[in-house]
Amino acid sequence: MPESRQPVAAPLQSQIWPAGGRHLWPSGGVSESHSHQHGHLVYAATGVLAVVTAGGTSVVPADRIGWTPAGIAHRHRAHGDTDMRILFVTPELARHLPDRPAVFLASGVARAVTLALTGGDDDPATARTDTARARLLRVLVDELRDTSEQRLHLPEPRDDRLRALAAMLADDPGENASLAELGRAVGASSRTLSRLLHDELGMTFREWRTHLRVYHALVLLAEGLDTTQTSFRCGWANPSGFITAFAGIVGTTPGRYRAGGPHPPG
Repeated sequence: MPESRQPVAAPLQSQIWPAGGRHLWPSGGVSESHSHQHGHLVYAATGVLAVVTAGGTSVVPADRIGWTPAGIAHRHRAHGDTDMRILFVTPELARHLPDRPAVFLASGVARAVTLALTGGDDDPATARTDTARARLLRVLVDELRDTSEQRLHLPEPRDDRLRALAAMLADDPGENASLAELGRAVGASSRTLSRLLHDELGMTFREWRTHLRVYHALVLLAEGLDTTQTSFRCGWANPSGFITAFAGIVGTTPGRYRAGGPHPPG
């Protein structure tokens, strides 16, 4: 999911401690590329968070938790004013999570534990013993293990023609040109692009464009647009088609997601 190059914006407020942290990002805020010695979980209590690595972009909307393993260079980008929570995971617990970036549904328990370990104005490390924190973190990891991964990771193409195509669709997700028409703009036939999409990303063009559009829709919803406005901006001819596609990827309807209401069981 290509991004425009903008100056790095500092968070409005940060709290950092050895086991994690909290950043309040303004909409459009983005961190420098960095990595950590330990894997970490991120949760957007408000807003939408994008986690960008060399391998692709994970989108972490409200009620999702993102995972980035140790040593993977990444940067964070906020869409909408975002309350970002971070928890570092010990190597022992990290073995129970994927060895690649992933996004999980945040159950009620997972959300409560995450907020309990990162909330408050004071350093949370002083509010609980190390043993109590470790016990809660194990509960959180167990909850994630029992939850299906969400299809909210968009792999980054390697081929220059696919990268050019991705940039075009990111700039205008409502573009409804055919693959053949888009191919002429990037210098490749529709057959070549279809083969590259299958070999590199494991998707058809329709699947890939739908994922790109839904990711863009998450951003627009976070910025306050309603379902109808978002559906047309993202290229759907009618809101019902958008609602179906959105629910298939995110796991809930755009209206319920935008209202912050409960999600169906994941």
